[in-house]
Amino acid sequence: MPTDERSPEPEPGQRPGQDDANSQQNAPSERVEKKYAAPTTDTPEGRKTIRNAIGASAMGNATEWFDYGIYAVAVTYITANFFPTEGGLGTALALATFAISFLVRPLGGLVWGPLGDRLGRKAILALTIILMAGATFAIGLLPNYETIGVWAPILLILLRMVQGFSTGGEYGGAATFMAEYSPDKKRGFFGSFLEFGTLFGFILGTALVLFFQIVLGEQAMTEWGWRLPFLVAGPMGLIGLYLRTKLEDTPVFRDLEDHHQEEPNAKTELRDLVVKYWKPLLTMGGLVVALNVTNYTLLSYMPTYLQTEINLSANNALTLLLLGQLAMMVVIPFAGRLSDKVGRKPMWWASLLGLFVAAIPMYLIMRINFSTALIGFAVLGLLYVLQLATISATFPAMFPTQVRYAGFAITYNVSTALFGGTAPLVNDLLIQATGDTLVPAYYMMAACVVGAVALKFIPETAGCSIRGTEIPSVERDRAEAAR
Repeated sequence: MPTDERSPEPEPGQRPGQDDANSQQNAPSERVEKKYAAPTTDTPEGRKTIRNAIGASAMGNATEWFDYGIYAVAVTYITANFFPTEGGLGTALALATFAISFLVRPLGGLVWGPLGDRLGRKAILALTIILMAGATFAIGLLPNYETIGVWAPILLILLRMVQGFSTGGEYGGAATFMAEYSPDKKRGFFGSFLEFGTLFGFILGTALVLFFQIVLGEQAMTEWGWRLPFLVAGPMGLIGLYLRTKLEDTPVFRDLEDHHQEEPNAKTELRDLVVKYWKPLLTMGGLVVALNVTNYTLLSYMPTYLQTEINLSANNALTLLLLGQLAMMVVIPFAGRLSDKVGRKPMWWASLLGLFVAAIPMYLIMRINFSTALIGFAVLGLLYVLQLATISATFPAMFPTQVRYAGFAITYNVSTALFGGTAPLVNDLLIQATGDTLVPAYYMMAACVVGAVALKFIPETAGCSIRGTEIPSVERDRAEAAR
């Protein structure tokens, strides 16, 4: 593979880690090819390597979110089989089980993140996808409450915790892997395919549940049909594992490893994160609040909301969600490419301001009928895509290479556990307590305010190099190019 070819030593003043293709774009004075250059789209082999990296990252991410998609749209069946209580308590318990997996995610980030920075991105991503797919597959085999009593929900919770633990390393690692394989000037476009995989997982889960509902009917779905989508995760995980084992680790990580610049141990890395990189930890945490409150309100809680508060049928609710997600999926690569041209921050500003303004009007028109509910969901979803499409380009670039995996994984998962995964449960409880069906709109608006405050303090990183042991930024690249 061309990325392994050795090149001459850097000229005086050349920044370590900058490849020839990207240096021509980012710093014309840096002309010497790096030992581990990022694959370039100028050659067939480079394009093939990037496609393989996209496939390995996106397939694993799709497997991860396939489970979340299934669980979100199958809450009524989970309730009937594992939490058969009277009234709305069963639904609340099912949603609480959804939230429990998120409480374990920070622990996964604390374990997998430092390991990924010392052992490599590839090795950890192979382990996380095995755990995630295996736990999802096992849920499809669980006996229900009628068969083994209280052990049924206990086992479900344990498997959800395994999923949460693996997810703590999966998403941050996949985003880091994709960002570090992408050419600097196209990191937004190529990184957006990771989120393409996210929505593919959601859509596949939603479509399968809808398909089986139509084919099998409500009674068969409740009795045994709900298991079938969970079992699909097994072969999906094996495909993702195969794709990941076929690639070498990222050029950026191999360059760091070659220069022996990894953190010596997890304790030192965690200390450095808190002492040296507290600002990106806080600002990224704020952005994740906005990102994932919106995400889990729109994609995970929406089926429950449409059925319980808007009185849509289960099939209509899933059809609406499926159509809205398909529209988002189509737009994602275009939004990623646009971020390479205009920058990440303008995309985030447009999304945060748009969601803040549109949240209440769109939730109001959702009350009218199926068509207006589809319009309201689509508008909010397309505004959200402006954030979603740039995650893999924005978040990994907030940390230097030696702490990138851990910084991303820990920050993302702590913030998500506190505010994202709990969003369906919080929305449901607040609606029950207040009787106000606009609660999800208010919650999204508050999250957007938090995100806007954080956004003011992050540097622009579109097009800049993410190699090296300093925090990336466009300003840093310009300063070094001017030397």
